Amino acid sequence: MKVAVNLLFLIPGEVGGSETYVCETLRALAGTEPGVALHLVANRENYEFLRHRYSAHPHVVVHLLHVRAANRYARIIAEQTALPRLVKRLGADVLWSPGYTMPAVASCPQVVSILDMQYRTHPDDLSLVARWTTHALVSMAVRRAAHILAISEFSRDEIVRETGVAAERLQVTPLGVDPRFGEDVGDARRVDARRRFLGADSPFFLSVAHSYPHKNLPLLVNAFRLAAGDMPHRLLLIGKPRRGEPALQQALAAAPAGRVHRINGVSRDDLIALYQAADAFVFPSLYEGFGLPLLEAMQAGTPVLATGEGSTREVGGDACRYADGRDPGAWAAALLDLARMKPATRRQLTQAGRTRAAQFLWERTASLTLAALRSARSTS
Repeated sequence: MKVAVNLLFLIPGEVGGSETYVCETLRALAGTEPGVALHLVANRENYEFLRHRYSAHPHVVVHLLHVRAANRYARIIAEQTALPRLVKRLGADVLWSPGYTMPAVASCPQVVSILDMQYRTHPDDLSLVARWTTHALVSMAVRRAAHILAISEFSRDEIVRETGVAAERLQVTPLGVDPRFGEDVGDARRVDARRRFLGADSPFFLSVAHSYPHKNLPLLVNAFRLAAGDMPHRLLLIGKPRRGEPALQQALAAAPAGRVHRINGVSRDDLIALYQAADAFVFPSLYEGFGLPLLEAMQAGTPVLATGEGSTREVGGDACRYADGRDPGAWAAALLDLARMKPATRRQLTQAGRTRAAQFLWERTASLTLAALRSARSTS
């Protein structure tokens, strides 16, 4: 089976969990069986990235379309025109578009992944024009795709509610977690990461999220401010500025001096070390289609505090703690509970988290995706 994969939306380092979803699912798919050939359709930003990442896989070929994804409207035009022409030339059996949108017409059946309905439920994350455009393209994809992939039961239900599509047309393909997060990096690496990114040996809480409004980072900073006087911990925020940045900056201005640290990003190795070094991972998000950082933290053996909103309870189950994501006081109390946690309780949460994370495998994501691709092909 020849599968064309529409990666025109992907800008490495810019699309958050979507990048992890696509790259890890493709890695697992590439190792499934020799009868499946993957033809990745790249843009100018990701062409070399994809060639390097999949160079060792003989059944993966990368094709370049000369368009920049950063120019959203040029990318949309290419997706509707140049992409279908390339797919036809390739003789693809099925086209998979893992980034919400797809061509209106193609020479083969299509499968689309819709990761969430964030643009509908949290519209402040996008400009008005971007919301309108996204809604038009997603609505078209829902109508025309042979199969629709969702990454959680929560997302499936959101898609059904917001688009009116029949639930039986959706396949849930839960995500996985990189096992490297659970490999002990050693005390020396953890101490080094703590010192480099915090400049001290203080205990700390870790948060990984760009400053989109729905990520709710101002609440976290305000809750930390309320609790900081009763604990020695610092707060480390990893993520890039986004549309919620003004509110976050306002919260940071009121935070205790020298106690909140912020960096745009780190390497995968440093991220693993920081997860393992943190006293807890804190995730105040009000909306998640899945919530990969929860899995990464649990795999690393780090206690997790989340809101219970979106898919977070579906992913975290009983292995995480939860607090009201709209109540800074509740989060301040929860942070203090984490800071004062007894060793036996910490060990219990660590074990529960690792057990929970072990249920989520990229190989399962790939297997469910491949089944949907084969089903779509059989309908042609």
